[in-house]
Amino acid sequence: RTPQLKSNSINPSTSNKKISQYRIRLEEKQKLRFHYGITERQLLNYVRIARKAKGSTGQVLLQLLEMRLDNVIFRLGMASTIPGARQLVNHRHILVNNRIVNIPSYRCKPQDFITIKDRQKSQAMIIKNMDFSQKYKIPNHLTFNSLENKGLINQILDHESIGLKINELLVVEYYSRQA
Repeated sequence: RTPQLKSNSINPSTSNKKISQYRIRLEEKQKLRFHYGITERQLLNYVRIARKAKGSTGQVLLQLLEMRLDNVIFRLGMASTIPGARQLVNHRHILVNNRIVNIPSYRCKPQDFITIKDRQKSQAMIIKNMDFSQKYKIPNHLTFNSLENKGLINQILDHESIGLKINELLVVEYYSRQA
């Protein structure tokens, strides 16, 4: 017969221990960081920019992250994942306003249009991803013309268009202790 172990000795995360406020904020920050695939330094820089901007710091932070080129490509359905979108940008398959942009963190603006390079390889790669991601709904702040394979940023997004369920206020509070 095997000895019975207490539940908290098997998995310490399910123990009766009270979860600290720091841990809650840290987990929320990590959720945001890992979703967008950015480093700690990049997120800290975005928080600093958001603090200086007018409006709610949390809202501005999410807008900055959502308007990154790699994220816009993912939301348009040109890539199946954000890392896949980063790779498309790094490998120079994407044009913004008819210019090659190879920086995934490029900040897109309203009225920017995003197209695919005219190479056969680039076109085939994007079309394959488009077939895979047809089941996802494109957010309201973006439009995609599948005939021309062209995406357009209509406006800066609103809170409802964000596909991630996150409390951005906790992230801002986490960084209020840091910087």
